[in-house]
Amino acid sequence: MKSIEVVAAIIYKDDTYFTTQRGYGEFEGLWEFPGGKIEIGESHEVALKREIQEELGIDISIEKFICTTNYDYPSFHLTMHCYLCNIVSGEIELREHTSARWLNPYELDDVEWLPADKEIIYKLVWK
Repeated sequence: MKSIEVVAAIIYKDDTYFTTQRGYGEFEGLWEFPGGKIEIGESHEVALKREIQEELGIDISIEKFICTTNYDYPSFHLTMHCYLCNIVSGEIELREHTSARWLNPYELDDVEWLPADKEIIYKLVWK
């Protein structure tokens, strides 16, 4: 089975988390925390800052590591490293997603999440 390693930004502001709805691919329409693949030679932090700049047009600061989650999708194994982040500069521009929402912890169940992201939500709410 193919393995994919990614990073995800849990962007936090005013007791809410920034969430995005996928606009392409097999999981189009499902919700996730933004991020993406780690390129060869990149640290997690460099990859995360690059991916968020590419996807959302903003610069972030990485505050702390939250967790690594593993999930077996039908066609690949995903390893996702998640970090709590803040926006440093820029205005959010959805370049790859169809929608985005700021959700408080009680609203996180209001959207249909990608399976791998559900474990992160549990850690955020029950930390």
